[in-house]
Order: sequence, then structure tokens, then C-alpha cells
Amino acid sequence: MGLHYTQLPENVLDIIRRGAVIPAHPLALDAERNFDRKRQRALTRYYMDAGVGGLAVGVHTTQFAIRDNGLYEPVLKAAIEDSRAWTDRPLAMIAGVAGQTEQARNEAKIARELGYHAVLISMGALKGQTSAELIQHCKTIAKEIPVIGFYMQTSVGGIILDEDFWCEFAQIDNAIAIKVAPFHRYRTLDVLRGIVKAKAENKITLYTGNDDHIVADLTLPFTLARGDEAVTLRFKGGLLGHWSVWTKRAVELLERIHAETADNKSVSQSLLALDAKVTDCNAAFFDVANNFHGCIAGCHEVLRRQGLLEGIWCLDPEEGLSKGQAEEISRVYQAHPDLNDDEFVAANRERWLA
Repeated sequence: MGLHYTQLPENVLDIIRRGAVIPAHPLALDAERNFDRKRQRALTRYYMDAGVGGLAVGVHTTQFAIRDNGLYEPVLKAAIEDSRAWTDRPLAMIAGVAGQTEQARNEAKIARELGYHAVLISMGALKGQTSAELIQHCKTIAKEIPVIGFYMQTSVGGIILDEDFWCEFAQIDNAIAIKVAPFHRYRTLDVLRGIVKAKAENKITLYTGNDDHIVADLTLPFTLARGDEAVTLRFKGGLLGHWSVWTKRAVELLERIHAETADNKSVSQSLLALDAKVTDCNAAFFDVANNFHGCIAGCHEVLRRQGLLEGIWCLDPEEGLSKGQAEEISRVYQAHPDLNDDEFVAANRERWLA
């Protein structure tokens, strides 16, 4: 029997609906590119103590190649065991599923059996399929576990998905959220229009994955027309690779945004100004100058500098920092010292590594 969203613990569903910081969990490897269980545990503990609302595991930042190295289930199992052992507060645990329908459905079953609450559907492997076929893929997975749609940017393998696709997705019974991450304003609006068209604005929770406009997405209202009716949507949280680093500050940022946007109040200029500062940092971490080649290694480099990772190794030896990327990371460290959480990490690192 599959898991329906109405069967989720009420406090977990409330976390998702209210909006939370859900970092995309990186993969800790040693110098031989083997799974570094100790440092993987330390990362999970870091996120727990930073105050996140949940974790996304087995997603792009975790490296899709874990599926080719027998690491998918061990990595998912590690995150849920380590989080439960470290804290008893409720967490929204999200697993990434990828590949053709049979593979993705099997991954959804693994996630459900391990205790995950929902899955984030990556559809890069389905390029060339029709919109109807993509929707059927999502419906098949939704029979196993609640699903979160994922509009991934094309630079890292995503597919262009139009308003009608998102309208159909929003009507899937077991769909609960959408991670909007095309890094593209027009395509972001396609998702929102699809939700409005489906009359699903109270059913689908919006999570930003637009690392180039994190603060703007979370702060600004999006008001769209449905006939004579004006429908206002808001992004409630973020499911982000960017939030796998400097996570304590991300939690503080989202708390500030929720406070300033409560009851549709006016937000401060200082909050709006953070959009450009956070985007500047993301450009360094995600290696925008080199078309995102070093996006995973860039996050690893920040965690390495903090002492949480031993190195920046990825499963693919070709993945690493681009020329000049380390210098860019140093630059944003110096330019935006208020955005890092190095002191918090330094005060707790040995405890997390114990």
C-alpha cells in the first residue's frame, strides 16, 4: 500500500505547508571517493542544529551518480537514522527519485519504507517524452508516496515544462508541493499560472529552488488573474543546494522573511537588498561563470573550509572547482561576512564529528 499525504504526521505536513529551510544534502566522500560515513553524519547533525525543517536526500546536490555506485539506499538510510538519533523534533524528510518510471517508482518504494515523507521527482532522464507521458510518470510515483514536482534548470539536465504541464501536475491527488528551479523568471511564472489554472493554490505549496533569486521569490507576492479573480501566491520555503552551506544563516533568513511578510505587511528595504547579496554568493558557490560546472564542488569547498568535509571530492573525477572559482568563493566570504555561519560551525564541529 502506498503512502497518501493525508497519512503523514500532522506536524510534518504542517512544516511543509508553513514553509521551511530544506537543504539538499551533499555527499561526503574520502580521498578514495568512498562514502565517508562519519562526515556524512556530521553534516546531518549540522543541519539539525542549524534548525532546518527537513532534509532532501538523493537529489542533485547528493549527486545523481549515487545510483550507479550502490549508494542510493545507504545514503537515504544514513540521513534518516542520523537525524532521528540526533533530534526528536519533527522533520520533513524528502527523497529524490530519478530515472525511467520503473527505477523512479522503485526508489519511491525504498524512500517510503525507510520512513521518508515525500519524493522530489527529477525527470531529466525522460527528455523527449510527451507532456502526457511525463504526467503519467508522476502519477505512477504518486501511487507510492506524496510527490513534489521539480522544475530543474536546463543547464543541469532539466526539461522545459509549460503551464499546461504544471496545471495537470497540480491536480494529481498525492501532489503536495512544487520546487520551482528553472532559474528563469518566465518559466517560474509558467508554474504559478498552472497552479492558478488548476485552482490548486491551497493544495500545492511552493518551494523555491531558484538559487539566483532566493530572497525575491520568498519575499514578493505573485498575483495572477483567474477570470475576474485575482489570486495571490507566495513561495513558502526553499529546497536548495545553496542552503547546504551557511545553513544557520538560511534558517534565520527564512524566519525573518516569514515575520516581515506575515499578514501581507510591507517588507524592509534591508531585506530586499539581501536578494542581490545572496545571489552574489550563489554565483560563486554554483560556478555560474562556467555554466554551473562546479556547482556541487563549490558547496563542498565551503564545507571543507569550515572543516565539515575533508575534501571536495565528487563521485565523478571530472567534477571539481573551475578555474578561478576558489577565488570567487573567497571574494564573497570577504564581501558578505554577515551571511556565513563559520562561528556556529567552529563552536560545534568537533561535537558533530564525534
